[in-house]
Amino acid sequence: MEHLPVEVIGNILSRLEGARDVVIASATCRKWHEAYRKHLHTLAFNSNDWPAYCDISPILLEILITRTIFQTTGLQGLSILMDDAGEFTASTVIAWLMYTRETLRRLFYNVPTSPNVNILAICGRQKLEILAVAHNSITGVEPNFQRFPCLKSLSLSHVCISALDLSLLLTACPKLEILELVDPEIAISDAQVTVELSSPTLKSIYVEAISLDKFILETDSIERLHLRDCALEVFELIGKGTLKYFKIDDVSVIHLDIAETVDNLEVVDVSSFTIIWTKFYQMISRSSKLRKLRLWDVTFDDYDEGIDLETIAVCFPQLNHLSLCYELRDGLMHDGLQGSSNLENVTVLELGWTVINDFFSHWVEELLKRCPNLKKIIIFGVISEAKSHEECQILAKFTSSIVRLMRKYMHVEVQFEYE
Repeated sequence: MEHLPVEVIGNILSRLEGARDVVIASATCRKWHEAYRKHLHTLAFNSNDWPAYCDISPILLEILITRTIFQTTGLQGLSILMDDAGEFTASTVIAWLMYTRETLRRLFYNVPTSPNVNILAICGRQKLEILAVAHNSITGVEPNFQRFPCLKSLSLSHVCISALDLSLLLTACPKLEILELVDPEIAISDAQVTVELSSPTLKSIYVEAISLDKFILETDSIERLHLRDCALEVFELIGKGTLKYFKIDDVSVIHLDIAETVDNLEVVDVSSFTIIWTKFYQMISRSSKLRKLRLWDVTFDDYDEGIDLETIAVCFPQLNHLSLCYELRDGLMHDGLQGSSNLENVTVLELGWTVINDFFSHWVEELLKRCPNLKKIIIFGVISEAKSHEECQILAKFTSSIVRLMRKYMHVEVQFEYE
């Protein structure tokens, strides 16, 4: 070990998860302490990593963090996540950021302070590439002064920010590629809660737990869009057909418009969502390159409406992964299986039930017939803890029917997932 270059030791210490472990390891010998002081490039303080953080007073914790940071030179990654450790003094936190800002490339910041620390004013016009801010307030964004010329990834979690400041913040990041918004508190000046964001370089956006009247996103480079647990009246994506991955999970939206960006879609993943099949199909029908389609726990706005398998087979010829789970009814299931077109390229089929019944076994059989090149089928089901004798009989009958059915498809791998 004594022959290891001090720079390599610095890399080893930088890969330790917690600052406490780094400090302990640096006490091994003078060489390791020198590596800690001169060649450490990543340091992380997380109140969840070491429970004793919560037992130390904020003042003492400030002293420990200050000493640890101020013994280093050239930190490129700094993570300070102290949401359970009490309130810190703003001047102390500002000192940490001022000391490290010229070399920082990655900053993960969740530090409750009094008063609030303007992290944009301190870290703007530097070399940051990744910035994640949580439980903080952002006000008075000035794109000309608080500019982030190198920032590629921005995450705002439980952050209070106005719609205007959020828009200006994106303007201040000319190279931004990844944006995450988790449960933000959007301050709005008028009655309608509207957010309009524009970024020519944005490639991926994740939005969770947001409630708005209108959300408009304009970007020419978007490839990934994921909406989760959101309540929106209008969501509109304006782009140039670069979207490849689209996922919505437990979202309530009255008007969804991504139609101008779907030409190159490869993955559509929709779960816990109410859809109007005809409108939804029209929206994604130009996605001829679609490879994965997942419609899980979906309900239909029209009681007599359902998924049309013929339409899927004709419009998505490259589809190789199909996942379906919705309420099956006799007439609805029969209509959905009309047609003769096969899903020639589907190799993985995932099917789930909301309520197990005789329709499900027949549905599985018909889908198997339409997938001649299938390699794997996964059946998902929900089983309650307390089951009546009749329910047990239905489950047993279903299991037997699947066993008999799969004897005809010995080349297909079968997997069951119950919860």
